[in-house]
Amino acid sequence: MSEKQKIVLAYSGGLDTSVILKWFIEQGHDVVAFMADVGQKEDFAAAKEKALKLGASNVYIADLKKEFVTDYIYPAYSANAMYEGRYLLGTSLARPLIARAQIEVAEKEGAGFVSHGATGKGNDQVRFELSYYALKPDIKVLAPWKMPEFVAQFKGRQDMLDYADTHQIPVTASRAKPYSEDDNLLHISHEAGVLEDPAKVCEESVYSRTVAPEAAPDQPETIALTFHHGMPVKVVNLDDQSEETDPLALFAYLNTLGAKHGIGRLDMVENRFVGIKSRGVYETPGGTILFHALRDLEGIAMDREVMRLRDMLATKISELIYNGFWFSPEMDFLMKAVKQSQEYIDGTVTVKLYKGVAYPIARTSPTSLYDEDLASMDIEGGYNQIDADGFIKINAVRLKAHSAILQTLRKKYHDEKTESQA
Repeated sequence: MSEKQKIVLAYSGGLDTSVILKWFIEQGHDVVAFMADVGQKEDFAAAKEKALKLGASNVYIADLKKEFVTDYIYPAYSANAMYEGRYLLGTSLARPLIARAQIEVAEKEGAGFVSHGATGKGNDQVRFELSYYALKPDIKVLAPWKMPEFVAQFKGRQDMLDYADTHQIPVTASRAKPYSEDDNLLHISHEAGVLEDPAKVCEESVYSRTVAPEAAPDQPETIALTFHHGMPVKVVNLDDQSEETDPLALFAYLNTLGAKHGIGRLDMVENRFVGIKSRGVYETPGGTILFHALRDLEGIAMDREVMRLRDMLATKISELIYNGFWFSPEMDFLMKAVKQSQEYIDGTVTVKLYKGVAYPIARTSPTSLYDEDLASMDIEGGYNQIDADGFIKINAVRLKAHSAILQTLRKKYHDEKTESQA
């Protein structure tokens, strides 16, 4: 870019985006800093002041916390979305929301460019940029880590730390502990530094949101979590009768309880969309409680075949979220099916929280499909057990046919072997 351009930068106040902000300004561009409040522990006033001191022409701070909970976290968990069967998508779910709000700022400012600090090796570059293009097809994206002139100057984090020192940019990252962290209402992730060695045990000092399970209280805590159409509407602490019904306050309370009891830790190696394996250490306390409670309620209130189909979709939905396709026609289509699957998911789940585990211990639902008489081993309850005989024989037809074929092939192989040896 040879001429001055207006750029809306997704700004966090951390090392990478602070350096990028200053670097763009040094190149002669007008930079508007955009900060999304998705629940991260951040001094937004201080970050705004820092951005202005670095030369930003304007700073926007958007409070997106409630929307994050109601429009992203809750729907995703209704879809049983868990990437590679383990990761609860803490970073992935926040990115499309941030991108949408950033595009709104670009339109308000009349900016033709947006930018982010994601590297060319990670997932976030894909999530941000696919969202930008889906929301505003004519937008131009500047990704410094994919710009030759930027990469020539900054080979890695150490060069950025040196640049920050030279330009007196205050940063929290250090050479002794160069972890990369993403913090939001749903989780905090830890990457880079010594964590890049998957064989090295993550030190306890890395964890910042949850207590170690072994250090959690010796007494369990029990809560009742109520859902309507698959969305949590109330949580009650059955020990002290604390209660929350507002979506944001409810989720924040689950986070507090989960963190207290050491719930939601995960250390895994995952497959990035770009084809690289990476190690991530995650803390998702409230989300883990919510995920297990909703799954448990579905056990009593969701039809078996609907559940099977929804779970088939869940793998694809998880991949779409992880890979950055939240704003896509296929995601719209699939989430309509998910919403339908949650139509009768009403009720309350009692969950015991203890030493790193969120353990459902009871559940009740006005839309329950559970028939105690049918399930009972003590009474007939309208179920004729003799009917099971025909059911089993019908299902055994193909098994018998398969077995007969195998016996024929084994006999043929035996006869051929015997003949060849004769």
